[in-house]
Amino acid sequence: MQEKNRFSPEFKKKSIRSYVVRSGRITAGQLKALESHWQQYRLSLFDAAPGSWQEVFHRQAPVVLEIGFGMGDSLLALAISQPDMDFVGIDVYPPGAGKLVSQAVEHGVSNLKIYLADAVDVIDDCIPEQSLSRVQIFFPDPWHKKKHHKRRLIQTTLVEKIYCKLIPGGLLHLATDWQPYAEHMVDVIEGVAGFKNMAQQGVYSQRPDFRSETKFERRGRKLGHGVWDLVYKRTA
Repeated sequence: MQEKNRFSPEFKKKSIRSYVVRSGRITAGQLKALESHWQQYRLSLFDAAPGSWQEVFHRQAPVVLEIGFGMGDSLLALAISQPDMDFVGIDVYPPGAGKLVSQAVEHGVSNLKIYLADAVDVIDDCIPEQSLSRVQIFFPDPWHKKKHHKRRLIQTTLVEKIYCKLIPGGLLHLATDWQPYAEHMVDVIEGVAGFKNMAQQGVYSQRPDFRSETKFERRGRKLGHGVWDLVYKRTA
């Protein structure tokens, strides 16, 4: 089987995708990490859904879900810095999963699991209700053109699903470097009953300490680009 098919992302439903599956070549190091350690970190869309995260991590701890972890830098940093919490990442980019696994092994990370799958499928079929302490989505594709806005990840249907997966008091944390998308996010989330803006209605939050600044973000700030964080709490 060709390399590109050995660790392919998993899909169930046919729907409008909020991403394009990139075909970047996986490096030898990333491939070696997946071949040697994928079973240690992998969760599959086609396995039986866990009844609780305690079954997955073999302990009782708060669980954070990151949708679209990219190359895994922020997710890895969180897992290392907060060993008393468990982390689940979802993405569709095999090289990113390979890099994340490689670094997780290097740092001895045991509080991390990864879905290489479509996020909507995972949320629908694999995440127990009221089981997540936080859901974070950092810099999703803004799909700038109006004709592509239907492909944006942050839509009412998804936010309603995330609401159901959060525990009461759980947080939804979003970040984007495209202000029109930030405005769209505010409109969507504040249109879903049960979410409270942790700044105040219609206002953006300061970047929380737990969200590390990315290289891309630092470069953008030097060029005068803005970044908008939104933090909402499930109130009931």
